[in-house]
Amino acid sequence: MRPSGAPVRQNERVMTTRSGAEIHRGAGGQVHEVHARGMVINHGPGGSRTVVRERPGHVVVVSNHYGHGYISRPYAYHGVEFYHRTYYYNGVAYGRFYRPYVWGGVALNVYVPGYYFRPAFYGWVYNPWVTPVPYAWGWGGVPWYGYYGGWFTPYPAYASASLWLTDYMISQTLQAAYAERAAELANQQAQFTEPVSPAVKQAIADEVRRQIALENAESATGVQTPPDPGSSGLARMLSDNASHVFVVSNALDVQSNAGECPMTEGDVLQLSPGTPADATAANLVVLASKGSDCRKGATVTVGVADLQEMQNHMRETLDQGMQDLQKKQGQGGLPPAPQSANAAPQQTQYAAIAPPPDPNAGQELSQQSQEADRAEQEALKESGPSDGGSSGGPSGGPSGGNSGGNSASVPPAPPAPPAAPKTVTLGMSNEEVISILGQPVQIADTGTKKMYVYKDLKVVFTNGKVSDIK
Repeated sequence: MRPSGAPVRQNERVMTTRSGAEIHRGAGGQVHEVHARGMVINHGPGGSRTVVRERPGHVVVVSNHYGHGYISRPYAYHGVEFYHRTYYYNGVAYGRFYRPYVWGGVALNVYVPGYYFRPAFYGWVYNPWVTPVPYAWGWGGVPWYGYYGGWFTPYPAYASASLWLTDYMISQTLQAAYAERAAELANQQAQFTEPVSPAVKQAIADEVRRQIALENAESATGVQTPPDPGSSGLARMLSDNASHVFVVSNALDVQSNAGECPMTEGDVLQLSPGTPADATAANLVVLASKGSDCRKGATVTVGVADLQEMQNHMRETLDQGMQDLQKKQGQGGLPPAPQSANAAPQQTQYAAIAPPPDPNAGQELSQQSQEADRAEQEALKESGPSDGGSSGGPSGGPSGGNSGGNSASVPPAPPAPPAAPKTVTLGMSNEEVISILGQPVQIADTGTKKMYVYKDLKVVFTNGKVSDIK
């Protein structure tokens, strides 16, 4: 989910309503973007929607159609500016940290870790293991894998942690995408033109190793000294004269050499050297795509803000995966890490003094999503019929006209997002968690500890109380 900064689409028409709302439509009349009540409402492929609003004090609230998203607040550490985002998904709130950086006049937010591992652990993750090891993920019968299984298949064995982390990152991305649209996808039969090839997965794994090496270098001073966003973020990738791979983390429409087309979560893009230093967008080649997404081999133009969010997602997910891997090493077939690699990660000082997560994040995000529904409907009513043929609903695709050839004046209103879900918090009992999340997919019981495994998170209990949420 991105804060803003998409490049202007080709053949896009903009109109302003009587109340001052601004509506951006494509050549076919479909709604791309609405600016109303201080919000930017952006429509992406598959019915996805992102709502962005900046509040006083440079607080930015980014929500989607389901009331999920984040609230970003600025703070300072030793005179250095940071942003703390409180993410909220499926009843769980968690924090991430970013530093601002400007590239080509576009404001970027570059992820910085809240903790670093010991050098020995990064070495164990980066280098090949002695022998390949099989690993069972336990996805059989899980709905998200039932849908995406024809497109993504995990390795049967792992010769290195970077390959394990590659499958971890792809699976986490697809799980989150499915969870957002589970009600819509549950009764659909996925149609993928071509599965992710071994060569593409190897390209992702190579990028994973580069990001691990970068974080290892940062860790030498990163606990006390914040990393340079120009060196740790997209700016480095655009200017280091090397090829880089991005995994799409949020659905978006892009321009290709064959016209506008969608990219959805898990699609893979490759950046080659040559992006100008002042560019607000870059050209990439599609390495892997699904169904009706931009075709494999196409050249697409992606805004630098979107690329930065993809890199943020990769590093965030790898940090989460490395933490999970450190806990699981020596279990389930995974090789044990050296004793020197088992020390707990060190929290960074800028994370330690950050403001706490917003306690009302879920409610605020849900309220913003509902307000965006109302603002968009009012703006579209004021705008009258589109003159570009079909009006195009929130899905971004044209809707069929009536027999007289007139288009509908207002796209069908999307259903209101659900009420803000209850939050699972530390200290809750087994019964309280089940009352909120329902029965788990799996239960791991080691005596004093239990783990309830759900399709998009894990809840750990110690002596009957929640002690960790992953």
